[in-house]
Amino acid sequence: MTLSRTALWQNLHTPGHDTALIAPALSGWLLTGMATFLGEQGPAAVNYTVEIDDAWQARRGSVRGIAGGRRFFHQMERTTDGWMLDGKWQGLSELVDLDFGFTPATNFQQLKRAGLAVGERAGFSVAWFDIGKDALVDLPQIYERRDETHYWYQSPTSGYEAMLVLDESGFVRVYPELWELEPASAG
Repeated sequence: MTLSRTALWQNLHTPGHDTALIAPALSGWLLTGMATFLGEQGPAAVNYTVEIDDAWQARRGSVRGIAGGRRFFHQMERTTDGWMLDGKWQGLSELVDLDFGFTPATNFQQLKRAGLAVGERAGFSVAWFDIGKDALVDLPQIYERRDETHYWYQSPTSGYEAMLVLDESGFVRVYPELWELEPASAG
């Protein structure tokens, strides 16, 4: 992948959208995006970034925005000793993926890094963060590639499982009951 890729998703479980861009950086890749949606505590708007190295491992990320009438800003960084959230050690030293619960964009790095062939399955945990949380959480995930564009996805601790459909851009096109790529938006 040498060119930038973009995506625009419609939120399927609440009014909202998310747009993302993955682009080459000086070293690795930079994922940036903005999600706007009606959250549990009211309207939310979130700008997010994830810095990814050449091996598709997250180095750091940030989220900034408003939710429930309040502003927020959080920074995450992976060090040799584990993940930091707003300068506070979170542990999780074996986790190399940063996954945000409010966007489908962060599945991109995991699927690129896993590089599964058709029929292969991989299980790994990610450092998961969602708005309104004060910690990074170890979230186990399982991906099984069924064909060129379909991946069976399971999140055992959340109970969510579904068939993800990828777009040719590498972004998830269909995330059942949660997100769907707007027609002709990826590129």
